[in-house]
Amino acid sequence: MKTAICPGSFDPVTLGHLDIIKRASGLFDRVIVLVAVNDQKNCAFSPEERVQLIKKVTHGLENVEVDTCTGLIVDYAGKCGANAIVKGLRAITDFEYEFQMALVNRKLDPSLETVFLTTSEEFMYLSSSAVKQVAYYGGQIKEFIPPEIVDEVMKRLSRT
Repeated sequence: MKTAICPGSFDPVTLGHLDIIKRASGLFDRVIVLVAVNDQKNCAFSPEERVQLIKKVTHGLENVEVDTCTGLIVDYAGKCGANAIVKGLRAITDFEYEFQMALVNRKLDPSLETVFLTTSEEFMYLSSSAVKQVAYYGGQIKEFIPPEIVDEVMKRLSRT
């Protein structure tokens, strides 16, 4: 069984994230969307809340699971039997950072592959940070995140 991890902060999960998750679920037998907890990031949603948001929007994907991790992704991969990490790329700047991380992960665990999926063109500009900023000022985010979570995200992020 081929198992992949799709790690990220997902604060909140966007349509771009969901696109990568869906595409990964077509390539692997099992996909674990992993909410990576990074104490250096100031997140709007707790890890548990992010897990719940992702579960809401992936409920129809039978081979997708959602979990959290506070340590190294390679350690988590070893525990769950994953043989790949899937990362979405929007631009060259994403590639530079993700390529460096892929090399570090390969050094830590040579059996773990990193697979890069390029974003769909319609989501190239999209980031969780942009969603948070638009929501904060009361702007429409329904074209940026899955419809099932728009109200919940707006309630948390809007200053109004």
